[in-house]
Amino acid sequence: MARRPRQLPRMLSSGSAAITRSREIARTAADSATDVLHPVITLTRGLRKLVAAGRRKWSDTPKERRGSALFLAAAVVLVVALIPYGPLLALITVMAAAAWKGRDRTPARTGPGEAETDRLRALYEALVPYFSVAEDPAPLFAHGGEWDKAFPEYDFDDGRLVRLLVRYPAYFTDGEPASRARVEQLLHAKSGRGREYRFAWDEEGNQLLMTVLPPLATSIAAQRFVTAPGETVLGFTDADAVQRTVPVTEGDRTYDASPVIWRTGTRSTEPHLLALGQPGSGTSSLLRSIALQALQHGDVVIVEGSGTGEYACLTGRGGVLAVECGLPGALASLEWAAHETERRLIAANRARQAGHPAPEDTRRPLWILLDRPSVFGHLAAAEGRTDPQQLLQVPLRHGRAANVTVVVAEQFDAVDALSETVRTHTRARVVLGPATAGQVEAVLGEPPHTTPPRDAPPGRGYARLGTGPVMRLQVPATPDPYDDATSEAHRQAVVELLPERVLPPETEPQGQARIQPPAQEPEPVPAEG
Repeated sequence: MARRPRQLPRMLSSGSAAITRSREIARTAADSATDVLHPVITLTRGLRKLVAAGRRKWSDTPKERRGSALFLAAAVVLVVALIPYGPLLALITVMAAAAWKGRDRTPARTGPGEAETDRLRALYEALVPYFSVAEDPAPLFAHGGEWDKAFPEYDFDDGRLVRLLVRYPAYFTDGEPASRARVEQLLHAKSGRGREYRFAWDEEGNQLLMTVLPPLATSIAAQRFVTAPGETVLGFTDADAVQRTVPVTEGDRTYDASPVIWRTGTRSTEPHLLALGQPGSGTSSLLRSIALQALQHGDVVIVEGSGTGEYACLTGRGGVLAVECGLPGALASLEWAAHETERRLIAANRARQAGHPAPEDTRRPLWILLDRPSVFGHLAAAEGRTDPQQLLQVPLRHGRAANVTVVVAEQFDAVDALSETVRTHTRARVVLGPATAGQVEAVLGEPPHTTPPRDAPPGRGYARLGTGPVMRLQVPATPDPYDDATSEAHRQAVVELLPERVLPPETEPQGQARIQPPAQEPEPVPAEG
């Protein structure tokens, strides 16, 4: 399939960048001109006010007195004109009066408004039961107390609180998760629901910083990301959560985004991944995104337990060794993957003993992607067959040394069906879709430092790699291109990333293992029909 030319996005991005730079230059020039012409603007405004005051004075003067007033003004002008340096002194006097009248006398805002003060006072009163004890002789939090001492910093946007720094007494049990959770829940409820808040606890300084987070971009579609071999972009997060950016194309513009990079391979500390979520949360999109990135440098085996054909677009593509939706094919594919892992280990060990580098076919990454394996477990138990998860023991335990990576996606209601081996060896974790803080903590091992969104879009959730921090995550839109509900832009983005077909669609067997073994593999395991 023909690929989209790369010149057009560059031309569009360069044009938009030029427009942005032109706007910035014009804005800077306008600001500089305003600063230079500020005295002229002040004098003009003052003269206008003086003229307006003179007109009001003239209109307020009775008609019988206007003649004498006009004669007096003419006499003053004549005297000023005859005095040495009189016109110059008169001009200086008028300019000084205009400058005085034209000065900006708008009082600078030094504090919150009435509505903002009421909101801060309500927050203060609500926090009193959590940050006060009866034994405290000088409580920082007390009913009717001074809220400005407890809230040294705060910011509002359109009347809504977006940033708040809270000082709390040293005896507050900020080391207990339950105490923290109660305060965070209260601040979330009182500051306005429907937004995501981040809570940063400074236990040493006895301070809590609450900030409102902007929503993560949901319009980033699947594309070729600038990554090294062994790096996979799981999605995108906040700019201050990671120290790296990658260029992404969104519509007609290109900009840098902050990715969540998952590193696999022989030196990886988290070689396998587990993704959990509710139905429709985007776990299948995550697996498709991982598969499209993995096919750049490796081979992929896909086992789908739901049987809905979510990965039919990858069937028969180059590098896709199998796409299985039935129990016999899934067992055959996973059994072959276990033997392939053992073969790679043996070949690499023999090469090291002989002093040679590892064979090329053992260094090419092999990815095993399983979507809802618990369904196969129920079918296997009903038919008296082996649970497919038991065949994952070898790839999970020895996959890092053999360049074999396992990715498992499951729903929350079937978490108990996951085997102990899967739970133990999948140290990279992703939670997608609506989930409580307790569910996120149960999966990731640590609660998130942000409040979950009320309406989570598909692909929205949290990620944690090993013992790293919990980060917000938005998976790039990677829908099934054969789905009628997919937008044309996202469909085309996925189609452009698909490898070339190696098997015509009409000749592909249905429901059977389609293993394409590497060139040096001896005696591959045959597929079951």
